[in-house]
Amino acid sequence: MLAIVSITTPIFLLISLGYVARWSGIIQRDQIQGVGIFVLYCALPALVIRALTQQPLEEILQLNYLLAYGLGSIIVFGASLLLCFKLQRQPLHASAMQALGMAASNSGFVGYPVAAMVIGSPAAILMALNMVIETLIIIPIALILAEMGSQKGTSLGKTIQQTALNLAKNPVLIGLFIGIALSVSNLNLPAPIYKAMTLLADAAGPAALFVIGGTLFGLQVKGMARDVGQIVIGKLLIHPLVIFIAFSLVPDIDPLYKVGAILFAAAPMISIYPLIGQRYGAGGMSAAAMLVATISSFFTLSLIIGLLTMEGLLAF
Repeated sequence: MLAIVSITTPIFLLISLGYVARWSGIIQRDQIQGVGIFVLYCALPALVIRALTQQPLEEILQLNYLLAYGLGSIIVFGASLLLCFKLQRQPLHASAMQALGMAASNSGFVGYPVAAMVIGSPAAILMALNMVIETLIIIPIALILAEMGSQKGTSLGKTIQQTALNLAKNPVLIGLFIGIALSVSNLNLPAPIYKAMTLLADAAGPAALFVIGGTLFGLQVKGMARDVGQIVIGKLLIHPLVIFIAFSLVPDIDPLYKVGAILFAAAPMISIYPLIGQRYGAGGMSAAAMLVATISSFFTLSLIIGLLTMEGLLAF
């Protein structure tokens, strides 16, 4: 147990540091956003490129992994959409936002630092693969459904066009394509560039956790117990459980990758979740859900790491 706590505690200490920095006024909201931009546009792409150029491409792009993680995430998204829209009779746009909260992990800012401490360097590869599923499948489907359910805003066709344009400009996906190109061509980056990229990549984890902590400052939970509760349970417990089942059904996947996938699925929802929710009238709910999920994940991640250890998938 002490070994498990020694993994999760430093992560949440860094999150707490970001929160305290905002609470004390040492750093302001726009400055936190600046650090977030640095992580998203510089550190995470460098991390992905470094990971993809360190191993043969055939060992990295495992289609079975993409199939299992994609299948599990789609099942969670579909089940939560059914629960909210059909059973609870919530509007489609609100249901899509709840489904997004349950099925899309914060792979870059929380999932990667946790997985890196548990499984090491493969975490960067898994982050890139997971973000392919999240940014190419889960997030676009949620946005399209939310736009369909909303009576205001742009047309569905324009939404699809804008979503595709945003995906093309996603810095992590650009890093993914650059890394694949370098791996396929067997080109080696000049030593100074590679060193600079390594420094950027090493900064990704701690800077991302600091940003999450700063982002949480000021978020409030107000009278949304049912919706927030089911989003948090779906994200922190049901999503990793379904991913575990999906990876048990799909053959020929490295056990270490299976562990990493479960840890990524157990991370809280994507950092832009409150911003997306606000666009569709669910800003308060999505912000509250992210706050509760991030705090609760300290305990649920420790629990999941403990269960993985008991199952023999991890050893400390």
